Amino acid sequence: MIFDGIHSGLAVLTCFRCGKEHNPAEVNNTCTKCGGTLLARYDIQKVANTFTKSSLKKRVKSLWRYTELLPLQDERKLVSLGEGLTPILNLKELGREVGISLLMIKDDGILPTGTFKARGQAVAVSRAKELGLKELCVPSAGNAGAAMAAYAARGHLAAHVFLPEDSPMANQIECSNYGAILHLVRGTIADAASEMRKEMLSHEWFDMSTLREPYRVEGKKTMGLEMAEQLDFNLPDVVIYPVGGGTGLIGMWKAFDELEELGLIGSGRPKMVAVQSSGCDPIVKAFQNRKDAAEEFKNPSTVASGLRVPSPFSSELILEVIRRSSGTAVSVSDDEIILEMKKLMKEGISACPEGAATLAGLRRLVDKNWIEKEESVLLYNTGTALKYMHLLGS
Repeated sequence: MIFDGIHSGLAVLTCFRCGKEHNPAEVNNTCTKCGGTLLARYDIQKVANTFTKSSLKKRVKSLWRYTELLPLQDERKLVSLGEGLTPILNLKELGREVGISLLMIKDDGILPTGTFKARGQAVAVSRAKELGLKELCVPSAGNAGAAMAAYAARGHLAAHVFLPEDSPMANQIECSNYGAILHLVRGTIADAASEMRKEMLSHEWFDMSTLREPYRVEGKKTMGLEMAEQLDFNLPDVVIYPVGGGTGLIGMWKAFDELEELGLIGSGRPKMVAVQSSGCDPIVKAFQNRKDAAEEFKNPSTVASGLRVPSPFSSELILEVIRRSSGTAVSVSDDEIILEMKKLMKEGISACPEGAATLAGLRRLVDKNWIEKEESVLLYNTGTALKYMHLLGS
């Protein structure tokens, strides 16, 4: 038994924007009052009874080890492919080259479907099944759609995936062969989302879009929970993360807050760095211009398809995390991204373009003296390079 006598402490869903509470026993997308993202809140006193450092050592080797801080109530509805507990690796040679004394990378490229999207979809699809939903839909730049298709197949749910027609062929093939109905749309993920919502008017589909339902962020939160546990609850000084929709950045920050409430970490936090491609960097521009929300990026183009998100939903949350952490946002070129993919391959790390962008971002920040040599830095690789071999040549 995965849950083994422990239970979710899920208590309520709260809108981050207006504070309206929603009943998690009901099917929810965004806030019924203002349309804001709903975030799961837990009964921390209840969670603290079983969620301890010593108890974690004895648990299942997957993200479901964090049951009390995840929303699934009924283990019989769990949809899993063995996701979670990816390694944190030391990058000694690259650290010396860049000028950082302790450089690490957390490698989510080894997850099911080869991407960190497995985390969010495992939890969101499990919760959808628990709530009795039968047919799911999502707009995606590629990997989120493929992950949803895989978990929907595992959970015997119907799936509709809307992708830009120029999304990676690997993702298109994945979606179709997992059994999802694939809808190819001219344009970006924003156009795919628009087309999906038109189709939803005549279908009873559940919208699994980034931050438009409450539970993908809970799966992504496990990135932060794992990071803390694997580093003996001593968080790094800096976390560098590739931001498209930004769910992972928001999720990690939420995890740190919950761990502090449980007394497992103190008030110190990593400086959170958002890296984007210069071909699509709405968060970087909003941060630099001191805006509270990002404006739509026109005519986006980048080899990092996961970063081609011209108008991230709930960009206010992403920017809030960066600023609360005393972090920053930086953009890098496609040439830099491909170069760093090759650099990481020389270290044995199969990093997707988005993951490699974090190393390019680190170099920029070191050059600007934003990061000090003695600071510990963790890069986050969000997927495998195997879907992007065409970028690397022979």
